[in-house]
Amino acid sequence: MVIDMSAGMVRGLGTVVVFVAFVGLTLWVFNRKRTPEFAEARLLPFADEPQPDAVHASETTQAPETRSTRP
Repeated sequence: MVIDMSAGMVRGLGTVVVFVAFVGLTLWVFNRKRTPEFAEARLLPFADEPQPDAVHASETTQAPETRSTRP
């Protein structure tokens, strides 16, 4: 038995696969169990700078490292 796969059939199957992936991703994003995880991830852009109380006293007395400007 040979199945004739036309271009329309391939496009239709591709559309179904993308739609299922979209629904799955939407359910994953809006799942209430993931709210704390996303709340933490929301603050990641601000996590690169150390907080003043988190810096140890020994780290504040060291001279800052210099960076090379050579390419």
